[in-house]
Amino acid sequence: MLPFKLQEYKDRLEKTKASMAEQGIEVLLITNPANMNYLSGYDGWSFYVDQMLIVIIDEDQPIWIGRKMDAKAAEVTTWLYKDNIIAYPEDHIHNDLKHPMDFIAKILTQIGQSKRNVGVEMGSYYFSALAYEKLKTNLPNARFSDATLLVNYVRLIKSEKEIEYMKRAANIAGIGMQAAVESIQEGVRECDVAANIYSGLISGTPEYGGDYPSIVPLLPAGKNTATPHLTWTDRKYTNNEMVIIELAGCHRRYHSPLARTVSIGQPTVKALDTSKILVEGLNAALDAVKPGVTCEEVEIAWNTVISKHGISKDSRIGYSIGLNYPPDWGEHTASLRKGDHTILQPNMTFHLIPALWFEDFGIEITESFRVTETGCEVLTDFERGLIVKDHLQAII
Repeated sequence: MLPFKLQEYKDRLEKTKASMAEQGIEVLLITNPANMNYLSGYDGWSFYVDQMLIVIIDEDQPIWIGRKMDAKAAEVTTWLYKDNIIAYPEDHIHNDLKHPMDFIAKILTQIGQSKRNVGVEMGSYYFSALAYEKLKTNLPNARFSDATLLVNYVRLIKSEKEIEYMKRAANIAGIGMQAAVESIQEGVRECDVAANIYSGLISGTPEYGGDYPSIVPLLPAGKNTATPHLTWTDRKYTNNEMVIIELAGCHRRYHSPLARTVSIGQPTVKALDTSKILVEGLNAALDAVKPGVTCEEVEIAWNTVISKHGISKDSRIGYSIGLNYPPDWGEHTASLRKGDHTILQPNMTFHLIPALWFEDFGIEITESFRVTETGCEVLTDFERGLIVKDHLQAII
């Protein structure tokens, strides 16, 4: 079931160990499921309980430790030897007297790793304060340090196979977006549009299907378009309102997000003019992308356009994307914003989201792209602009 050749996993592991050595880390405790997947292939809906991939700098293979009922999933989905897959007992789940980190600390002690420099993903969604306290209590001689983004930065430049999966995800995103555009109409319920989006995102194409995306489709409508992170309700759309659609295709856990804005009936002059400014700025940002340019310089290209129209935006306009699990498809590394001096390199991948939100409405038109040897390649293939629906027809 491995989506990549064994050598690619081994190469990733060696790059991770090189970064560990630079930071003085001898044992890396990974709880982020995307990083676990990246290094081992592990893929299961088990990240709601404690689990861990342990990378020891002088050992050939990582060690997976997780819930007993999930150990078989590790055997099925990873390249690890069976002896490197260790299960903690089921009575450690939601037990005030026993905790999975007690078990993990015991294993680390048994294999002689209890007195080393240990890196933990302190900022991970999946690593609680309680888990950290249990580790510190059970491993009093270990020296802990924060390694939250160590593997995330190793993931920043994608392999050709990863790019292939992201292109497939982008194609799936277009299918989901087309389902949304065709569904949105006066009198249609928001939840029914969401259902049609999911059908497209999961069914994919005859050649390859889609995975569950890390974020649900975001569908603010009307005045709610002024805020970006609302989902759907069972209300019906009305005429002369706008709808933002932000979604992502996902294939082999790799994401390609895409956002568009639909106007049911003719939009206001202000909304139409704003959409044109947004697209102008988006195009300028894409034109600025090339190896050697910094993330900040891409944002400056966008900001130069909107500033001349008297518009300001203080939030970032993009972020690195790729392999991920709920609740986010972003990699939490490079961002397209002021002050980020990350230098773009070929096969970095980003979601460019130069959206604009005002007091009473907002517009999102976004693209996912990869950095090429000479510029950038937009991964998604969907007409760029405000989509106006009139008399059941989508006119772009």
